[in-house]
Amino acid sequence: MKNKRALNKAKAFPNKMFSFLDKNRRKEMQNILIAAGATLFVLIFFFSIPKPEFDDPTCTVILAEDGTLLSASIAADEQYRFPPAGRVPEKFARCILAFEDRHFYQHPGINPFSILRAAWNNIKAGRIVEGGSTITMQTVRLSRKGKSRTFGEKIVEAVLSLRLEAGISKDEILSMYCNNAPFGGNVVGLDAAAWRYYGRSADELSWAEAAALAVLPNSPALVFPGRNPAELQRKRDRLLKHLYYDGAIDSMSLQLALLEPLPSEPLRMPRQAPHLLTRALTEGLQGEIIKTSVDPVLQELAGEVLKRHYSRLSGNQIHNAAILVIDVETNLARVYIGNTTGERFGKHVDVITSPRSTGSILKPFLYASLLHEGRILPRTLVPDIPTQLGSYTPKNFHAGYDGAVHASRAISRSLNIPAVRLLMDYGIEKFHFSLRSLGLTTITRSPDNYGLSLILGGAEATLWDLAGVYAGMARDLKHFVSNIARYNRNNYHAPLYKLEQYEENEPVLHQYPVLDAASIWFCFEAMKEVARPDELAGWQYFSSSRSVAWKTGTSFGHRDAWAIGLNPDYVVAVWAGNASGEGRPNLTGVSAAAPIMFDIFGLLPASSWFEKPWDDLEHVPICSHSGHRASVWCNPAELTWIPRKGLETEPCPYHRLVHLNPELTHRVSDECMSISEMQSESWFVLPPAMEWYYKRRNPFYRELPPWLEGCRPDYENNPMVMLYPRVSNPEIYIPRDLDGETTEAVFEVAHRNDQVTIFWHLNDRYMGQTKNFHKMALNPAMGGHTLTLVDEIGNVLEMNFSVVNR
Repeated sequence: MKNKRALNKAKAFPNKMFSFLDKNRRKEMQNILIAAGATLFVLIFFFSIPKPEFDDPTCTVILAEDGTLLSASIAADEQYRFPPAGRVPEKFARCILAFEDRHFYQHPGINPFSILRAAWNNIKAGRIVEGGSTITMQTVRLSRKGKSRTFGEKIVEAVLSLRLEAGISKDEILSMYCNNAPFGGNVVGLDAAAWRYYGRSADELSWAEAAALAVLPNSPALVFPGRNPAELQRKRDRLLKHLYYDGAIDSMSLQLALLEPLPSEPLRMPRQAPHLLTRALTEGLQGEIIKTSVDPVLQELAGEVLKRHYSRLSGNQIHNAAILVIDVETNLARVYIGNTTGERFGKHVDVITSPRSTGSILKPFLYASLLHEGRILPRTLVPDIPTQLGSYTPKNFHAGYDGAVHASRAISRSLNIPAVRLLMDYGIEKFHFSLRSLGLTTITRSPDNYGLSLILGGAEATLWDLAGVYAGMARDLKHFVSNIARYNRNNYHAPLYKLEQYEENEPVLHQYPVLDAASIWFCFEAMKEVARPDELAGWQYFSSSRSVAWKTGTSFGHRDAWAIGLNPDYVVAVWAGNASGEGRPNLTGVSAAAPIMFDIFGLLPASSWFEKPWDDLEHVPICSHSGHRASVWCNPAELTWIPRKGLETEPCPYHRLVHLNPELTHRVSDECMSISEMQSESWFVLPPAMEWYYKRRNPFYRELPPWLEGCRPDYENNPMVMLYPRVSNPEIYIPRDLDGETTEAVFEVAHRNDQVTIFWHLNDRYMGQTKNFHKMALNPAMGGHTLTLVDEIGNVLEMNFSVVNR
C-alpha cells in the first residue's frame, strides 16, 4: 500500500513542479524533461561502453641515439609487433587513406554512403567484392580479435566505432590502426612491416614502398612480399596512380615509383646490439621502445673491427670478445658489443656485464690511491725481488727481477711483485674500501678473503664497472680546473645506456675526492708509457698524434684478456677470451685485447690531452736515482713536480754519506783512520737483495768499496740476504715428479759482492760452495733443519726451516 502511494507521488511530481503553468505549457516542459533524461541516459550508457583497446604483447625494440633500429625481439605471441608509435608518417598516411578510407576525416566513425555503395556492388556481383568498413570500424574489428562478420556484429562494430571516435582523435585512431593492422605472415603493424620488408624505418619509406605496404592489410594472407607478387604489384601500381590523380605525387614521382621493385621476402631484423637487447629484457623492459645512447655508425664500424680480429683470435681457439666505448663527458655508452655474434661457444653471454678475473687491470687504482694518500711519489723505487709472503709467492709475468723499479714504471710494465709489495704497504682493507668507493660492485667478499691476490686477479669485475671507474677518473681530472680545484661528488657511477637516464645536472662540488687530480694525472701519465703490442707496427707515430692512457690485464691461467684505454673524451674497454672460462696459451691483454682497443681508438676523433692540475702540484727537489724527496745526501737531485700530498713522504733512505781512504778505493772508519784523512762522498746504496738484481740492469750503479783491512765496524749490516725462502722459520713443501719421486728444493741467497764465495752447510754438514749466482738445490729429510751460509770474509747467515711433505 505504501509503495503504491509513493508511486503515485512520483507520477504526480512533474504536475506539481509545473503546476504554476497552464496545461499546454506544462505538457511541453514535461516532454523536454523526458527527452533530456533520455538523452542523458543514452550518453551515460554510451560513454560507459569501454573504448576498444589493444593489449597484445609487443616486441622489445632497441634504438640508437638517432632512432635507428639496433635490435628487436619477437613478441611473446611469436608476432613481430612493435610498441605503439605516436605518429603515422605522412606518405603512408596518404597511401592508406587513399586505399582504405578517403573520407576518414569527414565521417563520425561510420560512412553510410560507403556501406550502401558496397552493398549495391556486392548485390550486383553476387558475392562480396567490396567492404564498407571505415578505418575506425576496421580498428574496432582488429581489437575484437576476428569476430565473425555477421550483420549483428557489424552493428556492434558501428556502435563501438562511434564510441572510439568520441573518445580519441582521428590521428590517434589512424595510429592505432597502423600499429595493429596485419601485414602478412607474423608481421603486425607498420613499423615492424617497414623493417621486415624494407630494412628501414617507416619514416624513410619511398612512395612506392609506402603504397606496397598500404595494400597489405586489406588481404594480408593472400598478398604480401614473397606471395602473389603480380597481384601485389597490380594493387600497388593502381594506388600510386590514384595518388597521382589526387595530386599527392607528380608524374615524375609516379614513373619512378612504378619502376621500384617489390621486396621478395621478409628480411631479418637488425642485430647490431643483440646483447644490449638481452640486457634490457633481463632488466624487465619487455615490450618497450628503448632509445639508447649507442652511435649506430660507430657501433657498426666497431663490429667490423671485431670481425677482423676474430679470425686471428679464433685461430688460437679464442671465441669471445666484447667492446664498450664510453663518452667521458656524459658517461653514456656509445658502442655496446657484448660478445661476438653467433650461437656457438657461449656467444649469447653478455661479457660486458659478466664478472671476470681482473688480472692486472686494478693496478692503476692502487698506484693512484698510494699517490693520493702521500705514501709514494711517482718515481719512488719499489722492490722487485723474489718475494715470499707466508705460502704466497707472487711472480712477475715475465721471468726475472729488476731489484728495484720506479713505481710509475712498475705500472707501465705491469710488474706483479712491486704491485703486491705496494698493496701490502697500503693495506688490503683500505684498497678494498677504495675499490668499492670507486664503483666496483662485484668486490663483494671480505678483504681477508681476497688477500694480496686482490691486485693480481683474485677479484672479479665487469667491463661495465671498470669503464665507469676510468671514465669517472677522467671526468675529475678533465674538470679540475673549470671546477676551481674541486670535485663533482656524482662523478663515480656506472655508465648509462638509455638516453632517458642522462640528465645534465649542476655538479655537486666538494674538496674531498676519492682520488685527487694530481694522483689521477700521474696515474694516466704512467699508463701512457705502456709498451704497445708487437702487432702495432709504427705505434710510436700513432702515439704522437693520439695520446692514450691504457692498461692491459691477463688473468691466471690465461682465461681473460683485458685492455682499457682513455683520453679526455672516450674510454674504450675490450675483453677477449672464452665465455666458458677455458684458458688458452698466449691469451694476454697485450696480444689479444689491446690491438682491438687501438683499432677502436682509430675510429674516434683525435683528442688533446688533459690539462695539468697545477693547483694540486708542488715543485720540489727529488732524488734522481730513488725518486724520493731529496735528502741532504742526494746527488744528483732535480726539481720535479709531484702531488701535493707527496710532501708527506719520507726523504730518500738510500743515499748516505760514505767515508773513504784518500785513494777512494776502500771504506774506512774513525777506528782506523783520522777524520782529517778521510774523504766523504754521497753514495746510492740499496739493500743487498735489491742491489743483487738492480746492478745487473743499471750500469750506473756503483757498489760500495770494500772495507779497508781492520776498519770494518761491528754495526755494519750483513751483506747477505736470503732470497728463497724469504720468511723466517718457513715450512718447505718439496714437490714430487710424475713417477712419485721427490725432487729438490732450490735455495737462493744474494750477496752485496757477487765475486765473493759462499759456503753452504746443512745441519753443520758442508754441502758445497757458490760464486756469482748463489743458488743450491737441496733434498733435506722431513722435519726441522738449519741452513748456515758463510762467505769468505766471515759473514754468517743462518736460517731454520722445516720440511713438511716427505
